[in-house]
Amino acid sequence: MDRLTQRKLFSALCHGAIFFSSTIVSVGVPIGILLTTEDSVVKDNAKESLNFHINLYIYGFIFALLTLFIIGFPLLVILIIVSIFMPIIAIVRVLDTPDVSYRYPFIFRLL
Repeated sequence: MDRLTQRKLFSALCHGAIFFSSTIVSVGVPIGILLTTEDSVVKDNAKESLNFHINLYIYGFIFALLTLFIIGFPLLVILIIVSIFMPIIAIVRVLDTPDVSYRYPFIFRLL
């Protein structure tokens, strides 16, 4: 497998890991790729994917607490929609331009 194909595959796998499950598997795949790859673009995509996962968990916890005040329900629906469409956009972008790492908008970058 050539370097460009490997970069596309691992970058798409990092962003698509959220579709495997919402548990530790979705976080474990980008961590595993981050620790094993030497490609800087793939590492950047893995970090960005981890940041997106962490943000989703934080927002999900906050919005779940807000369901006690009724306003959390629409926010949870928006969060579910975002958690489906943003990784799809990221996968399309990394497959289209594999030399540039994808950056999710409106997230806090902790890593």
